[in-house]
Amino acid sequence: MLAPLLIMLREGLEAALVVAIIATYLKRTGRAAWIGAIWVGVLFAIALSLFVGAGLQALHAEFPQRAQEGFEAAVALIAVGVLVWMVFWMRNAARSIRATLETNVDAAFAAQGPGQGTVWALIAMSFLAVAREGLESVFFLLAIFQQAPGPEAPLAALMGILVSILLGWGIYAGGLRLNLRLFFRASGLFILFVAAGLFSAALRSLHEAGLWNLLLSPAWDLSQSLPLSSVTGAVLSALFGYHESPSVGEVLAWALFLACTLPLFLRPAPIAKPQEA
Repeated sequence: MLAPLLIMLREGLEAALVVAIIATYLKRTGRAAWIGAIWVGVLFAIALSLFVGAGLQALHAEFPQRAQEGFEAAVALIAVGVLVWMVFWMRNAARSIRATLETNVDAAFAAQGPGQGTVWALIAMSFLAVAREGLESVFFLLAIFQQAPGPEAPLAALMGILVSILLGWGIYAGGLRLNLRLFFRASGLFILFVAAGLFSAALRSLHEAGLWNLLLSPAWDLSQSLPLSSVTGAVLSALFGYHESPSVGEVLAWALFLACTLPLFLRPAPIAKPQEA
């Protein structure tokens, strides 16, 4: 399944980039002995993400059927917000992320001096970076697993994480050069379509929970030509939230979401003005 693989690759690569930038800068400035503090923050962040994911999954299992549909709609809407925030945050921050992180490292050493305070500052930097990506991933994976039960989605997500770790290590070791601007732009465009499918599916879950009863007439019925049980239908459903007989409201939600987000994402990025001396 391409959607969980690509999104976890992107999420993992964002976290790996932050860790690699901090570790590389510490190594380049003769502070390699402090790299261990970064891994402590990474491990704490992974533990937090796993704890939150397990807690939400256990909470979902306790709900009655109708409440489960409402919970699934809420998770899908949170996942949509997280995905949109992730795409636009990286679009705006990609140019300055390295300089910002290196400045923060220097500030930690300047403010605290090499000591216990610096250790906690480095732990916090790596923890916040990885925890942000981890918690974002939790909501996305819960939403996608609810729509695509079975082992394929978890395995694809795990593959994306493993590839991102390898890429991050390659960047840190210095032997790998990626066109990150092109990668984040192409993956961001794809993720917006995934988010549109989740937004449409959230509307369907709200209807099944009895919370949405408007625009329910079928927009079309492709159950004979492109059913969800077919390979193509299953792939389209997993990637873009395809449904063989969507309601008018679901189609409008999908179209309006893309009409609002795509122009903002595709507009040219503002050119940074040179600082005056």
